[in-house]
Amino acid sequence: MNCWPRTPPHCRTGSGDQAVSATLDLLVVGDINPDVVVRGAPRELAFGQAEQLAEGADLGLGGSAAITACGASRLGLSTAIVGAVGDDAAGRLSLDELARRGVDTTSVRVVQERASGLTVHVLSGADRAMITSRGTLDELEASAVPSGLVTAARHVHVASFYLQPRLAPGLRGLFEAAHAAGATTSLDLNWDPAERWQGGLAELLPVVDILFVNAAEAAGVSGAADPAVAATVLNARGPLPVVKLGAAGGLAHDGCRLVHVDAPVVSVVDSVGAGDSFDAGFLCGRLSGWTVGRSLALGVVCGSLSTRAAGGIRAQPSRAEAEAAMAGLLPAGDDAEECGR
Repeated sequence: MNCWPRTPPHCRTGSGDQAVSATLDLLVVGDINPDVVVRGAPRELAFGQAEQLAEGADLGLGGSAAITACGASRLGLSTAIVGAVGDDAAGRLSLDELARRGVDTTSVRVVQERASGLTVHVLSGADRAMITSRGTLDELEASAVPSGLVTAARHVHVASFYLQPRLAPGLRGLFEAAHAAGATTSLDLNWDPAERWQGGLAELLPVVDILFVNAAEAAGVSGAADPAVAATVLNARGPLPVVKLGAAGGLAHDGCRLVHVDAPVVSVVDSVGAGDSFDAGFLCGRLSGWTVGRSLALGVVCGSLSTRAAGGIRAQPSRAEAEAAMAGLLPAGDDAEECGR
């Protein structure tokens, strides 16, 4: 079982047990693309060129990796991202939004003569359908991640495992390099369009410190429909599993016990990207040396507050705002010693 480092927040152990300084809090690797969010759409789409109306629509930055990076930067973490976009309007929009939110985009590859990825979210009531064109998302490979960024980072997070088939084969090597440099690792699977839940995941899990999944993804990977059972199964496979439960909050298995945090009550506009803001909050807590329970509370709050505006990044909270909203959410016994982490 992988253990979270007990070294001070901005130091880690290098070769020869010598303390070295990490100059980057978080390195995020993965999908960068715009989101088109259509609200109040008809439940059934009418083909045959029939015109249908929606209540509204928004265009903004999307991609699990990009939204997580923005959320982490908003919380005060120094953050860089590695991904691929096209040399087109969608790619420029994505890079501009990331840079405007303080994310280092120096290592984002701009691919000539390929369209950027794009996701259309069709919202109908509380439900949502997503249609993604991969575009340049399948251009990203683990070898494109600069070794200097890996050695500079305290933590390496990878998003959208199943949307980037060329990235997956090299992830074990990337995570092993991060561990060798003293960094920790996390993976957010996101949905598997093929619903097979394979793709080399079993071989990768032993080098994943934190695994982020929602309830449906947890069931797909573990074979257990109950999120608590799924978290227990996944914990036995190596990582610290964190299961995002939407309006029901979140749960994690810290190696000894299940920890659950309820979500605060918020006025929801849409939930696009809420799980990615959750990831940013949880990672911020762990990088601050917090317990699993307290980090889970920060993740739940960040995910919940992000739903107050349309799109994934407009309502992401600052750290002060998120911590203020955590009052009363911490699980009982959160000061108990964690086992194995």
